[in-house]
Amino acid sequence: MRIDQQLAAGFTRSFEYFPPKNDDEEAVLSRTLEDLEPLHPSFVSVTYRGGRESRQRTFDLVADIVRRGQVSAMAHLICVGHRRDEVRDILEAYHELGVSNVMALGGDIPEDPALVASDFAHALDLVELAREVGGFSIGVAAHPLGHPRSPSLASDRRYLAEKLARADFAVTQFFFAAPEWSRLVHELADLGVERPVLPGIMPVTSLSSLARMSDMGAPVPDALARALEDAQHRGGPDAVRRAGIDAAVQLCRELIDRGAPGLHFYTLNRSTATREIYERLFAEGS
Repeated sequence: MRIDQQLAAGFTRSFEYFPPKNDDEEAVLSRTLEDLEPLHPSFVSVTYRGGRESRQRTFDLVADIVRRGQVSAMAHLICVGHRRDEVRDILEAYHELGVSNVMALGGDIPEDPALVASDFAHALDLVELAREVGGFSIGVAAHPLGHPRSPSLASDRRYLAEKLARADFAVTQFFFAAPEWSRLVHELADLGVERPVLPGIMPVTSLSSLARMSDMGAPVPDALARALEDAQHRGGPDAVRRAGIDAAVQLCRELIDRGAPGLHFYTLNRSTATREIYERLFAEGS
């Protein structure tokens, strides 16, 4: 089912996976897919880092999910560093596979752009090509704090509004404070865009991940970082994990109260934390 249709019908719950690189990662992902399938997500998305090998891994994982026949799949696709005919072929292959949902991303700019021939400059170019090919529900990425490469938050919002005027919905980078999502939605509305914006959720379950979150453009708020550090002093890594899960559950509840159209969980191909959060939110009816 198309994601835009699911969002029009009501609240969605979705999971994100990345393609495995080796047999060990494939075994972990296989267990995760089995563990999370009974939760009946509205859809799952599959990431794509770029390059021919990564593209094939993404396609193979999406194809496997389609063959399972239990859930709708959304394929990530980047365009920077690609030729137009190449990307069109990918979109048509997904269409033939029966995939009707794509996430249109710009991707990382090559260190030496002169070495990589590209017919695309921005994600908007990919959105327009997917529209031209036809048959897709198209998602784009959103950053509550602004994309790291954006010159300003205002310019980031204007560009996101331009993408969403042509796409169907957005999924945010993970973040940790519900008002950040509300501000993003309100500022888009001020620009005349009211497409659904799905908040991305990633729990912080270890102190070692704090720096990584910041490097990815979503720094952990000081209050949450202190709470996790206090948990470490009280009970070690297990206490940190519990505190991180508690914080994620609270964030999700606040987002639901603020009218979020759904929740999108970044699983990192692991099922335990996602399942715990999901069951506390929905299985208990809370």
